[in-house]
Amino acid sequence: MFALSLGDDGAELRPLEPWHAEEYFAHIDRGREYIGQYIALSDRATDLASATAFLQSYADKAAADSGRIYGIWADGVLVGGVLFRTFDAESGNCEVGCWLEEAAVGRGLITRAIRVLIDWAVEERGMHRVEWLAASSNTASINVAKRLGMVRDGVLRESNPYRGVRHDMEVWSVLAREWRERRASGR
Repeated sequence: MFALSLGDDGAELRPLEPWHAEEYFAHIDRGREYIGQYIALSDRATDLASATAFLQSYADKAAADSGRIYGIWADGVLVGGVLFRTFDAESGNCEVGCWLEEAAVGRGLITRAIRVLIDWAVEERGMHRVEWLAASSNTASINVAKRLGMVRDGVLRESNPYRGVRHDMEVWSVLAREWRERRASGR
């Protein structure tokens, strides 16, 4: 299909499709504990069949133009990914999200990959608002939103029941005009 370079370190962004299920499952297994700290992604891929079903659900979303998923490969190894969890072209709103293995943290991979998604959503698809949701305790995720120039819209107090605990969720967003201004200024 295609692979987009994420910089001069060899990292690439590629569609993550059902035929990648074995590689995806191995990746989730390597990072299961780290990835599962804040998001249920690792709980959705407990074996090859469930990993395939998860990727198929995003293939179906892509076909319906309601979501997409992409993998991040570093040195030829799948180490994380980004996605449009929701994508509503009619309203002009979408939500981006991410995950990463601990071994790949600190390289700016998520920030670079999400920039690609936001650029495409705003410039190619005419999205007006791109959202980012993160648990208030997920400092790394909130820092990505800040690096992307997103604005903190608010906190959904105790809105996310996860692993027996209710977590506050922060809503961050960037509007198309803000994104364009930021990109024009070189940030």
